[in-house]
Amino acid sequence: ADASKPVYWRGRGVGTDHRTFDTWSLVAESASLPMTYVSWWETEAYCEWAGRRLPTEAEWEMAATTGSDATKQSWFPWGDRDAATTDAALDAHTGGLVPVGAFANSDGPWGHRQLIGNVWEWTSSVFGPFPHFEPDAYRDNSEPWFGSRRVLRGGSWATRSRYVRSTFRNYFTPDRRDVIAGFRTCAVD
Repeated sequence: ADASKPVYWRGRGVGTDHRTFDTWSLVAESASLPMTYVSWWETEAYCEWAGRRLPTEAEWEMAATTGSDATKQSWFPWGDRDAATTDAALDAHTGGLVPVGAFANSDGPWGHRQLIGNVWEWTSSVFGPFPHFEPDAYRDNSEPWFGSRRVLRGGSWATRSRYVRSTFRNYFTPDRRDVIAGFRTCAVD
């Protein structure tokens, strides 16, 4: 895959444009929105350029399940109750992306914001079974894809809140670019 230039970006003299569907807009105008339409390969290229890395699936989950006081784990950054429209961009109630930090209930104790909703987030992890995994009636929904897909976590603005929880996993091929997928980086070890 060619990750030298993201497909949905273009340079233009005074800055860079980013495309969402058929609309081009200056990146600076959307600086508070999550970056979307980038493949796993492009996120890796960005991380290498920036001297950062994608979080592992386990790191992502630890951040998403640690409450604001950093002393206990829960199902969500806001606690153990189900998600509400005041907690995260879910159920398509926002009609699209919202600025990072729009939902203070989703803030974590280490300065990270909005791990649940808005965009599915790429992780560095390869999609595979957890320890003691046993396939069920839906084996075609997971086993055939082990080893060839990358894990995304967190749900998007279009994900139904009844499905979202900090342990929910999604997976895409590493070359896929999607309107509901983005990324965040973390410090290099």
